[in-house]
Amino acid sequence: MNIGYARVSTAEQNLTLQTDALSAVGCERIFVETASGVQRDRPELLKALDYMRPGDTLVVWKLDRLARSMRQLIETVELLQSKGIGFRSLTEAIDTTTAGGMLVFHVFAALAQFERAMIRERTRAGLEAARARGRKGGRRPKLSEDKLRMARTLLRDPDIGVAAVANQLGVSPATLYRHLPGGRGAIREGAA
Repeated sequence: MNIGYARVSTAEQNLTLQTDALSAVGCERIFVETASGVQRDRPELLKALDYMRPGDTLVVWKLDRLARSMRQLIETVELLQSKGIGFRSLTEAIDTTTAGGMLVFHVFAALAQFERAMIRERTRAGLEAARARGRKGGRRPKLSEDKLRMARTLLRDPDIGVAAVANQLGVSPATLYRHLPGGRGAIREGAA
C-alpha cells in the first residue's frame, strides 16, 4: 500500500500540489502536516509511521518534505527499512523498493558520511593550526583576573551578598561560584 506524507512549513502555504501528486500515484491515505522541517517530532509523520505495515511504501512529493538534512533523511529511511517499509520520492525519482533506488540512496548516504568526515578533518586541522600559533580553543573566561580579585575582596565583606557581587561584575551568581569554588567560605579561609 502506498501511504502519502505531505508537509508545509506554515499554514499560509498550499498543500494542493503535493496532495494531488500523491493521489495521482495511488496513495490510499495521505497524512498532512504543517510543521517546520527542522522539527524532529512531527505528529502526522509519526502517525503515518505507526499506520504503515511491512511491505507498504511511504511516498513524498520531494525529499525536503520528509527531512531538512541529509543525515535526517538517511536516519528516517533507515528507520523505514528496519520496519520493512519502502520509501519513494516523486520529484527526485527515488524508490527504495527497487535496486536502482536503493543504489541512489546508498550513494546519498555515502556522500553524507564523507561530508561529515571532511568537516571533522577540517575542524581538527584548524584547531591544531591555531594551537601551533599559541591560540587556545573555547570561550574566553567571563571573569578576568582583575575581576576575580575584585570579587574576592567584595566577598570578604559579610554584608555584601553573592548576587550583589555578581551583578556588580556583570555575571550570574553561578558564573561567580564556578570561578570561585567553595564560595565565600573558601575566600575567608584563603583557599580561593
